[in-house]
Amino acid sequence: MSLYRFEELTREEVAEVAPRAVFVLPVASIEQHGPHLPTVTDTALVGAVVERACAAVAPSVDVLLAPTLCYGASDHHLAFGGTLSLTTQTFRSVVGDLVRSAARAGCARVLIVNGHGGNASTCSTVAGDASREEGVLVATCSYWELIEPPEGSLNHAGHAGQFETSLMLLARPELVHLERARPSPGAVPARPRGLNVRPADLWQRIDGFTDDPQTASVEFGALLVERCGEALAGAITEVARA
Repeated sequence: MSLYRFEELTREEVAEVAPRAVFVLPVASIEQHGPHLPTVTDTALVGAVVERACAAVAPSVDVLLAPTLCYGASDHHLAFGGTLSLTTQTFRSVVGDLVRSAARAGCARVLIVNGHGGNASTCSTVAGDASREEGVLVATCSYWELIEPPEGSLNHAGHAGQFETSLMLLARPELVHLERARPSPGAVPARPRGLNVRPADLWQRIDGFTDDPQTASVEFGALLVERCGEALAGAITEVARA
């Protein structure tokens, strides 16, 4: 595998690499992550998983990696402060424009790697629209959905809870304030499989974060980044062969 970073190449080098590589576009957010994690959490974590994936991807696959789009659709966090959000419409336009630009630069295979839950449905819409409009293959995934929850852990990734706090203890430990961590005062209700319910006051009831970050550990973070990275490497390889 050869890893090429888009921003480090000249236009001639991009033109040479783009047709044979998988163009990987990480997208994330800058938003509140409870009282103990920094606003850069989603951006830092998708970056860490993508880097791990690029190190594990199949030798026959070339990756053209774009800089992470750090701003996402996070309006549901605005009430807490500490959030820089795009509207869903703006996020859709920005990601669509980036995929369109990649296609015009010669990329034939695109993978949008999502690092923020609020972006997921919009990324899927962009992938469908862009593949049709630009005539290229476009895929999307949220990295945490590529793995089954490890044994003994929660059955969901959550927001600023055990999952993300553990990953941040590995990726950016100097930015984690475990002394400020506390359990969420509420819980996200379990729903029938396939049913998506959005109560207007849910985020306020759980104080903007889920589950208990006090159960996080750097060891669990290392396990998560390895599993997510390997699963994402498999996804990149699948896109390359599609």
